[in-house]
Amino acid sequence: MPRLSVRHHPISVRRVATAAITASQSTTQANASRRTARQELVKDARPFSDFLTDTFDRQHDYLRISLTERCNLRCVYCMPEEGVPLSPQRELLTTPEIVMLSSLFVSQGVTKIRLTGGEPTVRRDILPLMKQIGALQRHGLRELCLTTNGIALHRKLDGMVETGLTGVNLSLDTLDPWQFQIMTRRKGFDAVIKSIDKILELNKHGAGIKLKINSVVMRGINEREIIPFVEMTREKDIEVRFIEYMPFDGNKWNKGKMFSYAEMLDLIREKYPALERVQGHKNDTSKTYKIPGFTGSLGFITSMTHNFCGTCNRLRITSDGNLKVCLFGNAEVSLRDILRQSNNGDPIDEAAFEAMKQVEMDRRQGLSDAPTPVGLAPNEEELLNVIGLAVKRKKAKHAGIGELEHMKNRPMILIARPQKTYPLPRWGPLTDTMSQVAPPSHIMSQISALCRSRVPLQQLRRFSTSRPLDTSRQEEANKLTHVSGSGSAHMVSISDKTSTNRVAKAVCCVQFTNKIACQLIRENQMKKGDVLGVARVAGIMAAKKTSDLIPLCHPIALSKVTVDLEVVEDDGHAGRIDIAATVACEGKTGVEMEALTAASTAALTIYDMCKAVDKRMTIDGLKVVLKEGGKSGRWVDGLADSSPMGKG
Repeated sequence: MPRLSVRHHPISVRRVATAAITASQSTTQANASRRTARQELVKDARPFSDFLTDTFDRQHDYLRISLTERCNLRCVYCMPEEGVPLSPQRELLTTPEIVMLSSLFVSQGVTKIRLTGGEPTVRRDILPLMKQIGALQRHGLRELCLTTNGIALHRKLDGMVETGLTGVNLSLDTLDPWQFQIMTRRKGFDAVIKSIDKILELNKHGAGIKLKINSVVMRGINEREIIPFVEMTREKDIEVRFIEYMPFDGNKWNKGKMFSYAEMLDLIREKYPALERVQGHKNDTSKTYKIPGFTGSLGFITSMTHNFCGTCNRLRITSDGNLKVCLFGNAEVSLRDILRQSNNGDPIDEAAFEAMKQVEMDRRQGLSDAPTPVGLAPNEEELLNVIGLAVKRKKAKHAGIGELEHMKNRPMILIARPQKTYPLPRWGPLTDTMSQVAPPSHIMSQISALCRSRVPLQQLRRFSTSRPLDTSRQEEANKLTHVSGSGSAHMVSISDKTSTNRVAKAVCCVQFTNKIACQLIRENQMKKGDVLGVARVAGIMAAKKTSDLIPLCHPIALSKVTVDLEVVEDDGHAGRIDIAATVACEGKTGVEMEALTAASTAALTIYDMCKAVDKRMTIDGLKVVLKEGGKSGRWVDGLADSSPMGKG
């Protein structure tokens, strides 16, 4: 073949050169465009929300919301055979409340929401609810997923796709209809298969639903079905995920029933030796594998033998509105109670929700041109403080296999709610100082204990600033300020007083009679949870509710509440916890009672959480040790401070 000379083809050369220049220019423009796009992304990028970042730098951008406690199956690993008691409807989250919480989490960086149960498809308003959550895809939500048993899914799937459904995790533990009935204690196998087939059919038309089948493997029950499940992935674009059997109350878990991840791999490799590991996403809960030539894939969820806590990015909201930062943890905090403060403690229905949205839209009108999710909670700052503090308390990892089986945890079906709940009292917006810990859902038990105490708390207000205690007013100072001339109780008027900066500090201690209590508290091994953390938040919240607890106290807008707790272990003694509560405000009356209430409630909380291990402990030394502000000046341990600091 003759060589082509450049001289003989000047036109071709020019065309090639022109094409090369054009291509180079196009490439340059494309690169410039990509750089510009990246620069815009960097410029507009925001740091991930600190509220959703824990102390191990895990960023929680995945939220699971339980929509109901109810289920149309009775799976043996999920709930006791006799079933579970259901919560009153009033205690469960309403649709507007779920939407408000979803909006709040998406505004902080959550990109994936999974709706769970119970069985979410039994919720009557599941479609309109999903539509409202799906609308958050305009504000950063990328995935809207569903975990279901598939019984009723095929009837609602078309509508769900229209709402923006992107993924389905379908629970199925057997491919044998008879075995299905044994394991679920119900019929319905054909309906489940119908739902699977419908998802695959919709995907052929572009629905784009990620389908995963979750199968809990139990020794002696269904481990023989591992291979049939693997075969499902040969022709179908499905990820079958095998789950190690996990302990929950009522499912009669024991180690002998658990078929481990290693055993599953060995069993599969006997028939499919080419099984290979596939690189997954850093936050995946499952370890992904694939058999060459198969359309689908396999996954293994190894919570019992190989935990994935180090990359956990998941938070859970139970159906009654509790935030649960770990599936196996027993620490929860009620978001529902905080949310309902904006509706006088009542469930937020559609009418109340529409009114709140209108108020929020009016507030935002003209403030920003940027689109923002409509429906954020009116008290979102308080919610975020509580959420952030709960996330910060998340542990590095859950307990090991030897401990999990002995830990108190609810039936799987009641991830929807704790077995015993206490409503949170209402409180005002949290300042940075006030929000050092998150309020647990059972805190009212301690505050109620304070109310039931036989100690005449009114008598403790010996440093009331309602009367100055200088020598010129000694006669009045010796009178009971809250008792009228006729002997009846009354609230002292403070209308003629001047607002000043006021501070009070109260102390007390919980004295133990054995050394076990201090040891368990230091190691955070108390059955009821983090004693110091719960006591601290109990004190903070009680200080803010003092006027509700003590009848003649004025409501005060507090600017600062701190509760410090120190575990003291003396040689030869059982040990104690020293408590110091400091309260500040700018107001017309002192805050001694708020400080006393904070310290005493913290002590009562410690007593409540430790009484199982020490029934003879005592609460000692409750007193005010510092008072500042007002006409009476500075007092230390009940005496006027004549030092320059006290006079200043």
